[in-house]
Amino acid sequence: MLRALPATLATVTVLFICGCKRATPDNVAATVNGRTITYAELDKKYQSTFMSSTERPSDDQMAIQKLEVLRSLVDNEIMLQRAEKLGLMATDADVESKFAELKAPYTQEEFQRQLASTKMTVEDMKQQLKRDLSVQKLFNKEITSHISISDRDVTDFYNTNKSSFNFPEPQIHLAQILVTPNPDPNIRNLKSDKAQNEEQARKKIDMLLTRLKQGEDYAQLAQNFSEDPQSAPNGGDLGFVPESALEKVNPELRKAIQAVSPGQITSVVRTAEGYRVFKIYSKEPAGQRELTDPRVQQNIRETLLNRKDQLLRAAYYEVARDEAKVVNYLALSIAQTKDNKK
Repeated sequence: MLRALPATLATVTVLFICGCKRATPDNVAATVNGRTITYAELDKKYQSTFMSSTERPSDDQMAIQKLEVLRSLVDNEIMLQRAEKLGLMATDADVESKFAELKAPYTQEEFQRQLASTKMTVEDMKQQLKRDLSVQKLFNKEITSHISISDRDVTDFYNTNKSSFNFPEPQIHLAQILVTPNPDPNIRNLKSDKAQNEEQARKKIDMLLTRLKQGEDYAQLAQNFSEDPQSAPNGGDLGFVPESALEKVNPELRKAIQAVSPGQITSVVRTAEGYRVFKIYSKEPAGQRELTDPRVQQNIRETLLNRKDQLLRAAYYEVARDEAKVVNYLALSIAQTKDNKK
């Protein structure tokens, strides 16, 4: 079954509603404040996102996927233009430093395989890094730098959730990114992105794992792409989970989580619901944790900071979309095709 188009897609296609007779440039998929996003850019991003598949999607499915990818490109362009306006563009030195950091864990051959798996060249990767680092600078200045977590906030959170810091057995604080093979139109993530079958689910989780290994922010990817409606809005955060609960869910899942240290991510884990990649924030022994414990205070501050940051980012995206002048020529061409068939 085909998914309904995401409701938020209206924010980037609003102009074609009142201008369905406008001529569509052959090589332009969309414009953002007059700046073009070409079909060549869209096709390259589409290939790297959905990869080559032995099961070719229907024309309608492909059109929906391309609309979703284009919306992501539009969002990124809106943020990039804001970064430019505020003088927050990443420098060449920033890009080279990040590139060297991402390349360091691999041999030259392994690194080339990583690039090939995402259908990118070195130049493509550096261009993407420049955009990502610039947008991250924007978020840091416009959002994160304005978030303040007071001692009172920490104390109130602890008092409200004190029982959650009393561990009768060892606990693990972790987050997840979930991708399922089952079509569900009620997906809740910022990109309204959903795998439609087993092959798409596996390719999507592999793509996300690659992006995580390249250094992208785990919480942001979870909010954008995770298909778990409960944890995705919180950056995938699942809170503290008893070790015994992991064993009951899936012994292989527990092994994968126990194999990595705090701050690291797991490999892909297959469970009954779908594919998961976990991030481990901390591993705690049994017992009551007091507010005087620096680890408790740090954990609470990070939790509150992440919650506020994710909320404000979501709101910032919506405001930025409303203020941008976007013409979605791909959506316009699809609408005109429909009208011509009447």
